[in-house]
Amino acid sequence: MPRAARASVGGMCYHVYNCGNNRAEVFHEPDDSDAFLATAAEGCERLPMRVLAYCVMPTHFHLVLWPRNDGDLSRWMQWFLTAHVRRYHRDHGGSGHVWIGRFKAFPIQPDEHLLMVLRYVESNPVRANLVKRAADWRWSSAGYWSRRPTLFEPDPSPVERGPKWAKKLSAPIPAAELELIRRSVVRGTPLGTTTWVLRTVKRRGLESTVRPRGRPRIHPKA
Repeated sequence: MPRAARASVGGMCYHVYNCGNNRAEVFHEPDDSDAFLATAAEGCERLPMRVLAYCVMPTHFHLVLWPRNDGDLSRWMQWFLTAHVRRYHRDHGGSGHVWIGRFKAFPIQPDEHLLMVLRYVESNPVRANLVKRAADWRWSSAGYWSRRPTLFEPDPSPVERGPKWAKKLSAPIPAAELELIRRSVVRGTPLGTTTWVLRTVKRRGLESTVRPRGRPRIHPKA
């Protein structure tokens, strides 16, 4: 049986991210964001995908996905982004690259680390000073937890968010948590406990994401 793609193993949760080519704005007006999420919803009808959280920002997007089977993540994202790019060029003209490259997907341990990422994704507009309350951002799943209409409802997570989730989304995220998540995005490192990360990188062939970068340090003589 052929080995599943490293970021396409079923049963794992993933933080999925991409940004505009040259970090340019992709979502120029509300209709662009609406169309993006409508395409995601259509993708879920074509190939079932558990979407735990989502947030569409002017220059990028975040998704938290929980595919059921090996290969589902790659197939779903390929259809989704291809369909979106076609719609984008139809609406705005042109034929160049919309995204900076292939999407990035980082495995997440389904415990408090998953809660960290869910909070990071749904509170993104608050950190960007686009809204004061996460629920006020129309193009994320945050409004669902304040019983506001969303373009599509998030799927149940393997870890419960808790009754005070909506309030947490508008509160500052501790700097240590932000550092962990951003390092995962930059390096492509799985997010979890040290034991879980080491086991995951070994099983998925992701050892390069935890190796030190740059030249080895030269220690001074004693």
